[in-house]
Amino acid sequence: MAFLMAPGNYSSPAAISEFLLICFPGYQSWQHWLSLPLSLLFLLAMAANATLLLTIWLEASLHEPMYYLLSLLSLLDIVLCLTVIPKVLVIFWFDLRAISFSACFLQMFIMNSFLPMESCTFMVMAYDRYVAICHPLRYPSIITDRFVVKAGIFIVARNALLTAPIPILSSRLRYCGKNIIENCICANLSVSRLSCDNFTFNRIYQFVAGWTLLGSDLILIFISYAFILRAVLRIKAEGAAAKALSTCGSHFILILFFSTILLVVVLTNVARKRVPMDILILLNVLHHLIPPALNPIVYGVRTKEIKQGIQKLLKRRV
Repeated sequence: MAFLMAPGNYSSPAAISEFLLICFPGYQSWQHWLSLPLSLLFLLAMAANATLLLTIWLEASLHEPMYYLLSLLSLLDIVLCLTVIPKVLVIFWFDLRAISFSACFLQMFIMNSFLPMESCTFMVMAYDRYVAICHPLRYPSIITDRFVVKAGIFIVARNALLTAPIPILSSRLRYCGKNIIENCICANLSVSRLSCDNFTFNRIYQFVAGWTLLGSDLILIFISYAFILRAVLRIKAEGAAAKALSTCGSHFILILFFSTILLVVVLTNVARKRVPMDILILLNVLHHLIPPALNPIVYGVRTKEIKQGIQKLLKRRV
């Protein structure tokens, strides 16, 4: 997301070989205290996603397309967390604010591509639930392991190819003065504003690509759930509608949370003149941390098969 940049330090063009990340410029005195809840959330996200992946891998009854998609979501969450949070904690604990050009643009690429990959995964999972409820007899022939492989390739290829120009365009700009990023992460516009060149095309491309990818996914998810709701309302058998809805309850909760927190970040950035910059920075950090921590917990609590698999895994460990 974009942030307004305050004037930074200047150095000669030859001296710039790295950026400096300045987290929460107005509240650096309490960064050590903020690192405690962030550390706990990071450990929770890593442990929860690792447990979910291990459970699905070891439990043969979970070797089904729906759980493979859930595994992909956990992998994306883990990569996003590892891309952002360790660097933030290192800044808080050891004041190591420097980040090389290559590392900064790699972080930018992962953040810009993996977020729409998550959105696309939610869209495929919504299609999975649509087929399961609206066409249950055809589900085994449509949602197969081969379908999951093709969907995985599509998710990675579509979002990686369409978002790759964002860090490429940013890296091709000339950075001949300021090198201080008043942010915890290498957000595209936060970095591009430090350049001496016009970055209007970069900004327009990010806006169009981001809203095309995320917007199309959310529209298709909405259409899938509209068909699901119509099919459920037609079910006459007592309790059948509630049972059908419960099969996609966890997925719907995660989509709702994902879209809500994304909307909060967007709205606060639109109103950034009235919202303190430190709040915007914190929201960006939490957006890469809270969903990865909650996704596996929601599925673990609400899905009986996963809950039983985790219990078996714990018994094996004991």
